[in-house]
Amino acid sequence: MSFRDLRNFTEMMRALGYPRLISMENFRTPNFSLVAEILIWLVKRYEPQMDIPSDVDTESDRVFFIKAVAQFMATKAHIKVNTKRLYQGDGYAVKEMLKITSVLYSAMVTKETASGEKVAEDNSKFKFDLASRIAELKAARQLASEITSKGASLFDLLGKEVDLREMRTAAIARPLEINETEKALRAVIKEVLENVEKTKDMLNNVSSDETSLEAKMEKRKQELERNQKRLQTLQSVRPAFMDEYEKIEEDLQKQYETYVEKFRNLRFLEQQLEDHHRLEQERFEETENTLRMMQHKLREEERRLMKNGAKDEDSDMDIPEDEGSDSDMEDRRPPKPRPTRNIPITGRGGTQIIGNMQGGDSDETEDSEIDVDEDDEEGEEEDEEDDLEEDNDSLEAAASKPTRPAKGALKPQLLEESDNDF
Repeated sequence: MSFRDLRNFTEMMRALGYPRLISMENFRTPNFSLVAEILIWLVKRYEPQMDIPSDVDTESDRVFFIKAVAQFMATKAHIKVNTKRLYQGDGYAVKEMLKITSVLYSAMVTKETASGEKVAEDNSKFKFDLASRIAELKAARQLASEITSKGASLFDLLGKEVDLREMRTAAIARPLEINETEKALRAVIKEVLENVEKTKDMLNNVSSDETSLEAKMEKRKQELERNQKRLQTLQSVRPAFMDEYEKIEEDLQKQYETYVEKFRNLRFLEQQLEDHHRLEQERFEETENTLRMMQHKLREEERRLMKNGAKDEDSDMDIPEDEGSDSDMEDRRPPKPRPTRNIPITGRGGTQIIGNMQGGDSDETEDSEIDVDEDDEEGEEEDEEDDLEEDNDSLEAAASKPTRPAKGALKPQLLEESDNDF
């Protein structure tokens, strides 16, 4: 008895509706009364009109009861049970009763499944599944084509049956010739003997090959031993130039360390040099930007001064015309005394303008005054231009330091030209 069988038996009895609760511990020891009760209930479940004696007090009654149950199951249900195991009333009896309960349980499950399918068919009676019908149509069409082809082939074979029947009856009725049979048997025996000889030759060759391989293996082993001994001797003997090799290797290691140190220092110095060049370049660019800005400011200042100078010239040149009443008033006034102009003009090289203090309408006096004013304005403009040129020259000299002529060398020429003009 196994635990699985006992568990299945109790579950099936519970599913079949046995009124009593069956425990797994009930069959640890022989329990014939429980076995008899279960057998009577199973027989009544299988055949309600069946009458089986339920008296099991004496040994003969128990034997008669077991024989009656076994006979009923064999004749009605076609189930063969072992009466000895049933009589034991323990786990082995459970195995025999499991045969009956499994039949009843499968019948119940089949009935429930059939009823469920019937209900499902009733529910889906008016439903139409197009996909399933298409698959059924394809399967039916394929089966129809197979039936047609098989029927045609069967018809052809049946048509040949007449000739084949005659040939078959002739072959069966023909007596066996002993000579031909003997020849065939001898040929087969000869082939078998040849195969046996070939197999024996192959076996002999295998043995010879085995001996040759063993000889080769021995030879290889001896060579391996010799080579191992030679290797050991070579490992034990120190080479002739090993000392020199070790010394050169040490020198090489030292040289490599020196090389690594110098290479590292060189890379550091190159990095420092690159940083210095970069800083110098940045300073140079900053200086150029500063000079450029200063030049731009000076040009702006020069333009502003030139504009102011042009405005002053325009204001000096624009003399307002007085009305007739003013001229008459001036004619009536007495003439004012004018001092003599003997003032040196800056930038004229000692040039003096001589005149008198008396007012008059002479053209020469007016011309001289206009010329003096024009010369003064020209001198001021030239001085401003010289100052701007000096500033530009000083900035350019700070940037590139070229050799330029001194400022005083150009001024006298300009003054001489202005004197000649005057």
